[in-house]
Amino acid sequence: MADGQRNDRRDDGQPATVAVLDVGKTNVKLNAVTASGAIFETLSVPNPVLEGGPWRHHDLLTLSDWVFGTLAGLAKRHPLSTFVSSGHGSGGVLVGPDPDAGDGTAMPMIDYEQALPGDIRARYASLSGSFFDRGSAMMHGATHHARQMFWMQQAAPDAFSRARWFLGVPQYWAWRLSGVAVSEATVLGAQSHLWNVAERHWSPIVSKQSWQSLLPPFAKAWEAVGTIRPALVQRYGLPPDMRVLAGIHDSSANFYRYQAAGFDEAAVVSTGTWIVALSGKTPLSRLDEHRGMTCNSDVDGNPVGGALTMGGREFTHVAGRDDAHLNANATLVSRMIGQGTMALPSFGDDDGLFPGSAGKGRIAGPQPADTAERKALAVLYTALLTVECLDALGSSGRVILDGSFLRDPLYAALVAAFRPQGDTVSNLDTYGVASGTALLASHGTRQARAAIALEKPPVFDHPPADLAAYAHRWQAIARQASNFNVLYERSSQ
Repeated sequence: MADGQRNDRRDDGQPATVAVLDVGKTNVKLNAVTASGAIFETLSVPNPVLEGGPWRHHDLLTLSDWVFGTLAGLAKRHPLSTFVSSGHGSGGVLVGPDPDAGDGTAMPMIDYEQALPGDIRARYASLSGSFFDRGSAMMHGATHHARQMFWMQQAAPDAFSRARWFLGVPQYWAWRLSGVAVSEATVLGAQSHLWNVAERHWSPIVSKQSWQSLLPPFAKAWEAVGTIRPALVQRYGLPPDMRVLAGIHDSSANFYRYQAAGFDEAAVVSTGTWIVALSGKTPLSRLDEHRGMTCNSDVDGNPVGGALTMGGREFTHVAGRDDAHLNANATLVSRMIGQGTMALPSFGDDDGLFPGSAGKGRIAGPQPADTAERKALAVLYTALLTVECLDALGSSGRVILDGSFLRDPLYAALVAAFRPQGDTVSNLDTYGVASGTALLASHGTRQARAAIALEKPPVFDHPPADLAAYAHRWQAIARQASNFNVLYERSSQ
């Protein structure tokens, strides 16, 4: 694996005392962060995936050398005293008893976008319980920890029987560093299908499949589970007294950052591979598994309403891959609206907010003429998907946008324009996951609210009536083209 690129960020006058490992589906970042969440230094590498074996899987052995070696280097440049990891919610690792046995795994870590065998999918469906047992609808590929465990158990029962723990990605790294295995609420509440967040108990599949002994005791995301194991101290030169925290789901870490700043009433939209909208004020009765809605957990174990769609992948399908440095042009966005050009869901293999739409994505109306028009349409499309997420949650008040989509100023401007009665603000710091994760190190000891600079988006200059008409027509066509209306007509009978 190539060395990660060092990127200097910003500082708040404090030393970087927290090492934050941020494990995304595509990339892995190791950050040196202050206790108040300011990023000093970030190093990153691709998250390696290998073909072959029983399924496509992550190369945790290679990644381990990078994580431990890079952490040792960061510790020489910064007075790091705490390590904590965040990670995407669809990654789970079945491990053996020894964190020093290779990468520690009992079976390879499944790439959650790996297609699931048809018989496994069918058999799993009858075991998975109610919506609140799952916390989500059945999503694409091998998403969901419980489904990964079921596949492993059926594919290699002997290897599965020798396993010791099943861990979420953040807890896997905490275990590799400290030797202590824990479960954690935000990770299990991120559509694992193992934990009923609303009722705070294991889902029925756990007892049905006799998995109780594979799921370790709970720890809070901010709790120290131990310090660096002596073997790693000796091998890599890591600080022996560095405390290791339990860790957190990445979108939940970002949500926690705003909770720590006192924005408990706001809905938060994180953008990247996924558009993830979270609100602690959405009633559980409003959550609808057919619309990409979820029941997540905050760091205290409380239910959080979610609505999500693979906006980053949808964006790429529309914009193409040759526009990395091209921002959308407002004139071209207005042209797309005026001529009725629409990107309609869903281009990828996930339904998102529109049931039955996977693989049916299309561009209606006059087609984009070039790269610039495709980019304009892609930004317009993802803004509409974002508003659909917020409408699903019933979020009519303050909304905070953050994440990689904000690199294009028109994204936030369009979201704000499509919800003129709401208060839409944005945070241009794109390192919210790392900042929120680092704040766990000072949980319970902070003397003041975390500082966050929020900005009003720029104004998108277009007749409001035309915007409203375009959004209404887009929503109507998108719903008509999916199974949305069929499902809701049945549910209302």
